[in-house]
Amino acid sequence: MSTGLYRLDEFKDNCGFGLIAHIRGKASHRLLETAIEALTCMTHRGGIAADGKTGDGCGLLLQKPDSFMRQVAREQFTVELPDLYAIGAVMLSQDRAQRENSKEAMSAALSAQGLTVVGWREVPTDDACLGEIALETLPVIEQVFVISDNLDEQHFNAGLFIAKRKSEKALVEDTAFYIASLATNVICYKGLMMPVDLPKFYLDLANPALETAICIFHQRFSTNTMPQWPLAQPFRMLAHNGEINTIPGNRNWSV
Repeated sequence: MSTGLYRLDEFKDNCGFGLIAHIRGKASHRLLETAIEALTCMTHRGGIAADGKTGDGCGLLLQKPDSFMRQVAREQFTVELPDLYAIGAVMLSQDRAQRENSKEAMSAALSAQGLTVVGWREVPTDDACLGEIALETLPVIEQVFVISDNLDEQHFNAGLFIAKRKSEKALVEDTAFYIASLATNVICYKGLMMPVDLPKFYLDLANPALETAICIFHQRFSTNTMPQWPLAQPFRMLAHNGEINTIPGNRNWSV
């Protein structure tokens, strides 16, 4: 909108977020449970839709649960993962043809960087806890397992970043496609649910075998920015409790 009282430069958010980590780096499921408990205590910092169950967005960014993911790879792909591997959390269209096209495009972008896709895993979820509004835009959520035969860690991570950007550009018209995280050290679980329902929706989070030593958690309060699955936080590199207004900020400081 370009007329009336609506002002694009006055978008604001007021969220809640936190970080919990084991000081000696010891991974445990209890730490994950504590993070979810802390996030649940910040429910008041987030918005709730009229259906009473759709949140403005909440989520976790955790240390890659190595032993858990290795077991997943054994069971689903009959593969022993090497020391260096990455997991991507990807939101995809509910339309099968569109979803397969997105996965093929992303796999091709990874391959072009010397990376190999071991397989795609549909993340176990239970949408019974979601509100009607969240269900209307619910994506298919999958994890992509990525390895390389000859890249060192620096070039592996660079390849992941380049593949991510090329995928996003190639699929710019696919509004359902979104890479929540693609990294060798972290993974993201997020969406438009209430904090207490995170482990009910993402069954991985209720699995005692999933352990982490670090967890960033976030509860979003959307004022006049509409809630969307991709806009839930944490993002892959940060979580914040306000709007990042770089352009308006630079303009104000230049006056």
